[in-house]
Amino acid sequence: MKRFWGQFVLRGLLAASGGPLILAVIYGIMGATDVAATLTPGEVCLGIISITLMAFIAAGITAVYQVERLPLFSAIALHGGVLYLDYLLMYLLNDWIPRNWTALGIFTGFFVVGYALVWVCIYLTIRRKTERINKQMH
Repeated sequence: MKRFWGQFVLRGLLAASGGPLILAVIYGIMGATDVAATLTPGEVCLGIISITLMAFIAAGITAVYQVERLPLFSAIALHGGVLYLDYLLMYLLNDWIPRNWTALGIFTGFFVVGYALVWVCIYLTIRRKTERINKQMH
């Protein structure tokens, strides 16, 4: 478990620096679409801190795949659940999505579909590589 937390922190710190860049893109889009014409210093501060924390958690939780005693399905479920809560809480905290059931349902639907698509791509890529290696062995 000590190794997990070490990897979590290391991965999180490596990715957290990209958080403010992601926030700059979000604020740029908000400005370009006239969603937000001005931002208060408090909004900018909250955005920078929360998006850095979000990136830290999102990268850190990938260490779950290094835990050998954890079945793959459990690791995927834990990873997906942590990512979902991480994104949802930060989006709600920053008022990037409305606080109503429709918005939460849409967010949840897009998250589940997006997460599933990423895992299908990963699965197909690994399966293709495995088949190629098996052919080379025969």
